[in-house]
Amino acid sequence: MSFKFNYYIPTRIFFGKGSLNRLQKAKLPGKKAMIITGGTSTTKLGYVDRVVSLLKERGIESVVYNKIQPNPSHVQINEGAAIIRKEGCDFLVGIGGGSSIDSAKAMSMAATNEGDVWDYISGKARMSNPTLPVVAIPTTAGTGTEADQWFVVTNEKSNQKIGWGGDKFYPVLSIVDPDLMMSVPPAYTAYQGMDAFYHAVEGYIAKVASPVSEMFSLKAIELIGEYLPRAFADGSDEEARAAMATASTLAGMVEALSSTTSEHAMEHALSAYHPELTHGAGLIMISEAYHKFFAPKLPDRYIVMAKVLGYPDSQDPMDFVRALSDLIKKTGTDSLKMSEFGIDEIDINDLADNAMATGGAMFKADRVELKKEDVMKIYWESYK
Repeated sequence: MSFKFNYYIPTRIFFGKGSLNRLQKAKLPGKKAMIITGGTSTTKLGYVDRVVSLLKERGIESVVYNKIQPNPSHVQINEGAAIIRKEGCDFLVGIGGGSSIDSAKAMSMAATNEGDVWDYISGKARMSNPTLPVVAIPTTAGTGTEADQWFVVTNEKSNQKIGWGGDKFYPVLSIVDPDLMMSVPPAYTAYQGMDAFYHAVEGYIAKVASPVSEMFSLKAIELIGEYLPRAFADGSDEEARAAMATASTLAGMVEALSSTTSEHAMEHALSAYHPELTHGAGLIMISEAYHKFFAPKLPDRYIVMAKVLGYPDSQDPMDFVRALSDLIKKTGTDSLKMSEFGIDEIDINDLADNAMATGGAMFKADRVELKKEDVMKIYWESYK
């Protein structure tokens, strides 16, 4: 076990039922905001209008950018950044799923630094100016981006999906209100909840895990195992929604303190080639094969996770895989297969190359080395 870690989570988090109202008095970082969202459910449900109104009561102007897709592209980021500069916005509000908040983080850099945002993400350019402050308001329980310093952007022309970030990208304020999550449909409740689950699991098995990150990981795993099936079965279950919001934020803290592993890199390759694929769904597809590979090689860690996931007397690391399979079944996602999303068998070699090239840092977080043939085998086992 590593007893070395860095702890820096500067975000002020207002958490709990009704906490969106904290916008009425919270210290905000500017006088004009760009509100960034996907524009479908957040608009239809009135969440965007509510934020606009709450800001207006404070004398803060706002403009809305509502074009964010589930896997946001660098083209959208550049477009939004141009509007931010034109409108003179001095802070950003990301409201919606992780894609909206991730986009706000990316735009916070793109708006103040010249050129294509992809040049910075790909390492061709370096930031010369400070980022704009970001306020995060998640309406889903999944990514945990409200509590970490990372964001993910896709370049659809080059089929690359890269996670990027640093201390400058922590939100200055995050408002996590489970009331905003009550209407998420069952399938997306499952996709998003399992994304949080894998953040916690990967953070626990990563070589950079520490006693601090492990504490957050295990509690998030426990909460998701107990409450995700309930939230999936009954979206109006307030306790389940609050528990899932808690688990998601805890898993975001895990990402800030530890790391995701090659599992996330492998999914990023899938949704880089197929942007219509929801990130959580892609993770579910490959997860059983992935953890079947790792569980026997990391028995102590998998036994501990199995114990908090419903096998209290476990002595077998494969109990975790059994518990994972059961959780997937309870959330109605056990039929998800790569072949159903237009992914062809002949693509698997390219997917493996893409995952290892663009997600190299996540492969380095693995305690056991994954070779290309191992990556391809996991994809093959997940295909049909």
